[in-house]
Amino acid sequence: MALSARLELRVGQSLVMTPQLMQAIKLLQLSNLDLVAYVEQELEKNPLLERADTPEPAVDGEAAEAAPAAAPGDAQDGDWLGDDIGNSRTEIEERLGTDLENVFPDDKGPEAKHVDAASDPMTSSWANVGSGGSDNEDYNLEAFVSADLSLADHLSNQLTLAVETLSDRLIGQMLIDSVDDAGYLTVTVEDVADRLGAEVADVESVLEVIQSFEPSGVAARNLAECLAIQLRDKNRFDPAMQVLVAHLDLLGKRDFAGLKKLCQVDDEDLADMVSEIRRLNPKPGLAFGFAPVQPLVPDVMVRAGPDGGWIVELNTETLPKVLVNQSYYARVSKTARNDTEKTFLADALQTATWLTRALDQRARTILKVATEIVRQQDAFFALGVQYLRPLNLKTIADAIGMHESTVSRVTSNKSIATSRGIFEMKYFFTSSIASSEGGESHSAEAVRYRIKQMIDAETPEDVLSDDAIMDRLKEAGIDIARRTVAKYREALRIPSSVQRRREKQAMAV
Repeated sequence: MALSARLELRVGQSLVMTPQLMQAIKLLQLSNLDLVAYVEQELEKNPLLERADTPEPAVDGEAAEAAPAAAPGDAQDGDWLGDDIGNSRTEIEERLGTDLENVFPDDKGPEAKHVDAASDPMTSSWANVGSGGSDNEDYNLEAFVSADLSLADHLSNQLTLAVETLSDRLIGQMLIDSVDDAGYLTVTVEDVADRLGAEVADVESVLEVIQSFEPSGVAARNLAECLAIQLRDKNRFDPAMQVLVAHLDLLGKRDFAGLKKLCQVDDEDLADMVSEIRRLNPKPGLAFGFAPVQPLVPDVMVRAGPDGGWIVELNTETLPKVLVNQSYYARVSKTARNDTEKTFLADALQTATWLTRALDQRARTILKVATEIVRQQDAFFALGVQYLRPLNLKTIADAIGMHESTVSRVTSNKSIATSRGIFEMKYFFTSSIASSEGGESHSAEAVRYRIKQMIDAETPEDVLSDDAIMDRLKEAGIDIARRTVAKYREALRIPSSVQRRREKQAMAV
């Protein structure tokens, strides 16, 4: 068969991901904080973009209209002083009929009294306060605010006073640098000794000194040592307490019978010891260096409407507002001198126009998806979590005519404010559990809520096992397996029925 070249015409479809489309997809999944940061970057790069509340920038050659100057003869009393600010001192004296030498002494004159700020404490203090300690006229209150003290700085300050030799200070500083935010030592004594070429006994000695610092329990290697340090500082580390701290695993399992046998104490003494343990701080380092908590700002707000429905609206405070300054572009484009400047202005206009459209489309898409979520989960907003329906991305996508990936991006990093609290949009998408009676399926989140309600209503005499919870759920029409009940219980961080029974009986005593 001979090879030959020929022409063919084919018709096909393909999706071309333009840079604008890729950026639009990226904008959909950004949170409100990330979106504000992105828009701020665009405002810095693009001269044609401006905030909605920013006045139009002035162009060279334009000047504000000046107020007409008043005639000298029409001046009111006191106005002439501003007009004749350049007049000589003699002319002002003639008008006032007063010798200004007696009223306002000339600082530059030979008879002027020189006030030394250093010798006058009142003058010096007021001068510093008024100037903020510098030549800048702005008074900055933030200059007087102390910085947050970190745990490492707090320990280093104590190390300087507690240790004398340079070698011990070097060992102590390395140990302090190895303490995590919770206050625990993250390296072994042997590792520090090997890295510094020191003796293990010397490192142990410095570690004991650091463990005596405030906060109590810092630089411990495990939870038992942390609690032991705090108990020793309170003079409560007796032999019975030592045994209790050494068997924290039994305390976690609520095996009070085994603890009483090991500690050789009665019920009352064990209850006092457990109460003492609970009053201790298992993470002493968290008291330092806390960053301020940033409140969660919702993207969408839902409130009850007057007609019994729900009003869904965007939180406009989270939406950056930018405009394209067309008039500024029209004036500046006339002064473009070469093709490079013209290309830059054209690209800037295209980018600015695209960004405003993309932000508008993003807001519309979020509102459309949120409205459909509220419509699908109407029972949740009206009655509570137990009425949450099973929901997936495909259901929302089919209802609003969009792709599942678009709905997934919209619901990422977004939250809805409701009368029941602020929830992430992903919260409303839960898997389904079949009904034992062949009816409508149940939401996994609603089933978890029912399990929590059952366990909260337990009594010391009637503690529900996983099998009992499964039976009760099946009686309520929920077809669920025992292992699924155990999985949901563990996800809620609820201990087993044996541990719960021990804890309730101990609390009853």
